[in-house]
Amino acid sequence: MTALDRTARRHRWDTRFAPYAYVAPYFLIFGVFGLFPLLYTIWVSLQQRSLLDADGASFIGLDNYQVLFADPYFWNAMGNTLSLWLLTTIPQILFALWIAQLLNRKVRTRTLFRMGVILPNVTSVAAVTIIFAQLFGRDFGLINWGLDLFGAGHIDWQAGTASSHVAIATMVVWRWTGYHALIFLASMQAIPPSMYEAATLDGARNWQQFWRITVPLLRPQIIFSTIIATTGNMRLLAEPLLFNPGTAAATGGSDRQFQTVALYLYEQGFSNWDFGYSSAIAIVLAIATILVAGLGYLVTKRIQTD
Repeated sequence: MTALDRTARRHRWDTRFAPYAYVAPYFLIFGVFGLFPLLYTIWVSLQQRSLLDADGASFIGLDNYQVLFADPYFWNAMGNTLSLWLLTTIPQILFALWIAQLLNRKVRTRTLFRMGVILPNVTSVAAVTIIFAQLFGRDFGLINWGLDLFGAGHIDWQAGTASSHVAIATMVVWRWTGYHALIFLASMQAIPPSMYEAATLDGARNWQQFWRITVPLLRPQIIFSTIIATTGNMRLLAEPLLFNPGTAAATGGSDRQFQTVALYLYEQGFSNWDFGYSSAIAIVLAIATILVAGLGYLVTKRIQTD
């Protein structure tokens, strides 16, 4: 075999196998830190296992799932999770579009404002939750002080279901809106200005240009942000956990009024030490997250891009 033939063979091998070698590290890392934990969680969900006695685990099949689907606390947590998903995901996307539209304008120090919108996202979630818990305090909270000025009276934000959901949703929206706004802003800057100029000549107003040109052209980014927001908001844990600190923090309030599925999982796994049952909750939560994310995808996919 000549040197030219060997070079040609190496070139063919490089062309055929090099792409697989480039993506192999990702699949190796995903297999170790993603696929294996998922499969192991499924296996644990089929067992009666306590964290205090891991050697005493026994296989019980689908018993954990049967108990779970008849558990009223689980369905209460699922209802709270879906409620918080609606109160956080939709405002995040709408506020992010509005902020991105404002930041896309030619104003002074716009770079400073663009940097400012991402600051809440890099703030510690524990710090954010503790501060907002003080703001929504019943007796000395700043929110109730403002409401009292308008004669609305004090609200016990932690006691009610609707009020606690609004308070927790406010924390999440404040923290993540800037992240989505920067995604939308980057895409807005790629839209040709000639499209807006033509719309202006046709007599379209600014709000008409926004809804008829900007939003439809941002459909891929809106779908992406909706899926990212959904997967994050369906797994809310730190916000409801720290909103009511204390010995009963894992219950999500005195009447479980803001206990999410992730918080219920935490309660079962690290308060009751029932790892088999908590693993079953984790699997059902993962499936629910996929279904809700798919629903959000179908809704946002209907945005026209003609």
